[in-house]
Amino acid sequence: MHDATKSEKLTEGSITPWWHLHRRLYDWVLHWADTVYGGWALFALSFAESSFFPVPPDVLLAPLTLGNRQKWWRFATSCSLASVLGGLLGYVIGVYLWGLVGDWTFGHLAWAGFTQENFNKIQALYAENGFWIIFLFGFTVLPFKLATITAGIMEINFLGFVIASAVGRSARFFLVAGLFGRYGDKIKPFVDKYFNGLCILFLILLVGGFLLLKFFH
Repeated sequence: MHDATKSEKLTEGSITPWWHLHRRLYDWVLHWADTVYGGWALFALSFAESSFFPVPPDVLLAPLTLGNRQKWWRFATSCSLASVLGGLLGYVIGVYLWGLVGDWTFGHLAWAGFTQENFNKIQALYAENGFWIIFLFGFTVLPFKLATITAGIMEINFLGFVIASAVGRSARFFLVAGLFGRYGDKIKPFVDKYFNGLCILFLILLVGGFLLLKFFH
């Protein structure tokens, strides 16, 4: 009862904290792990996150791995493949559709990282460090969707884009699945307990990641 009252106070008469909105989305994604469609949901989430969806597939990859540790490599493979395919969609959006949807995206999806400033920074870095920029976005907390769409806008080498995406995404998801397959029972309670703090840490890492990109320029 106390928690419910506290939650109501947070939402009544004020703007809901961004991490509470993110938590709702996180919980919605997480519930798929308890359904028979968990594997398909992971594939769809991984695909969508590479081009427009804000929640990373790691959120679903982890509990699915916990539920069947012997299949951790299958989940990691599916996640990696779907993410690379989703990245191709992002590339296509950049090449063929950005002129039509770019202004709308900046106006409505800035909260997901789609800002003119972010795109300008990434574009400035692609010319000399294309492969490593894509790898960096694919492996770290930086929004991969920004890299895929910007790569299409600039029409960087397609084969290099695919290779960098595959290496970065696979390295990340096999690492996550492997860790949860081995230590998951200890990790998940920590995430649930300190979710709000981890969201803030995620934001700090995100900002730090963009600062790190300046060293490539």
